[in-house]
Amino acid sequence: MKRMYTLIALLVAFLGVAFFKESGGFIKQRVPKVGVLTLMHHPALGQIYKGYVHELAREGYRNGKNIKIEYENANGDQSNLKTMASKLVNDNCNVIYGITTPAAQAVANSTTKTPIVLGAVTDPKSAGLIKNNRHPGGNISGVSDQAPIKEQLGLIKRFMPRMKTLGVIYTSSDASAVAGYHQIKQECKTMGITLKSYSIANSNDLNQVSEQMLQEVDAVIVPTDNTIAGAMQTLVKNANAANKPVFPASDTMVKQGGVATYSVNQYELGVRSAKMTVAILKGKKPANMPIEYVRHGEPVLNLKQARRLHLQVPQGFEHEAKTKGEIYQ
Repeated sequence: MKRMYTLIALLVAFLGVAFFKESGGFIKQRVPKVGVLTLMHHPALGQIYKGYVHELAREGYRNGKNIKIEYENANGDQSNLKTMASKLVNDNCNVIYGITTPAAQAVANSTTKTPIVLGAVTDPKSAGLIKNNRHPGGNISGVSDQAPIKEQLGLIKRFMPRMKTLGVIYTSSDASAVAGYHQIKQECKTMGITLKSYSIANSNDLNQVSEQMLQEVDAVIVPTDNTIAGAMQTLVKNANAANKPVFPASDTMVKQGGVATYSVNQYELGVRSAKMTVAILKGKKPANMPIEYVRHGEPVLNLKQARRLHLQVPQGFEHEAKTKGEIYQ
C-alpha cells in the first residue's frame, strides 16, 4: 500500500510539473504582442507613437507588464522595411501597427493574416492597402492622417490676401504625399488659387528645389509628407532667407518653423489607432472596421515666425489657436 501511495504521489507530482510547464507556456502565449513598424522618426511620427503607447496603457495594456510592444524603425531607408516587416510577422505579433505608407505597405506585403492597423497613411485605398474605406474586407484597417486641406487653404488666404501664387512641394515617391498634393491641387482649382507644383525624390533634393520654388511663389503649402517633415529645418532656413511663409500640414511642422495651419492632431491619431488595436485584441476583425478620419483640424500658430516674417495674424485666429489649439511663441 505504501508503495502504491508513493507511486500516486510521484504521478501527481509529474502531472503537476507538466501542467505548470504547459500553463506557463499558455500564459506566455496569451500576453499580446504588438509590432510597430515606422519608416523613420521625426516629431510628428513621434507624437503618433506616443499617443498610441499612452492609449494602450489607458486601456490597460502596459508595455512590459501585460503586453509586449516590438518597435522597428527603418531610419528612412525603405530597403529595411521588408526585413523588419517579415520579422514582426514571424515573431507572431497579434497586431502590427504600420506608421507611414511605405511601412504599412511593407507589412501588408508580408502577411494577409496578421491584423494590421494603419497610421499616418493619407489615402489607404490609393496606396493599394484596402479596396473599400467603409468595408476594408481584409486584415487591414486604421486611421487616416488626411489633412483638412480646405481649412488650411482658407487660412492661407486669410494670412496672404494679396497672394498671387502658392507653391506646393511634396515627395513624389511617397503615396501619402502624392495623395495630399492631388487634394491641394483640386481644392486650389475650386477656390481660385494659382498653384505651382514642385516635387522631390528624397530629402537630398529639398534644398535645391525649395530654393528655386521660393523665388517663384508668394507662400508655400506642404501636404502630409514624412520626407519633408524629417527635413523641415532645411525648408524653413530657405524660406526665412527668402522672407516667404510656409504653411505645413502638421502642428509639429508649425513648431519647427511653419507659420500656421489647421492640423490633424498627431497624438490623437495614435490614440485612435490604439483604440482600434485594442478592439482587435478583444476579437474584432479589421475587415469590419471602417477607415477612420479626423475631419476638422486644430488651429496652430507660430507667433514668433509670423512676427519674423512681418505677417499680420488674421483677426480672431490667435484667440482661436489659444483656446482651441496651440500657439508657439
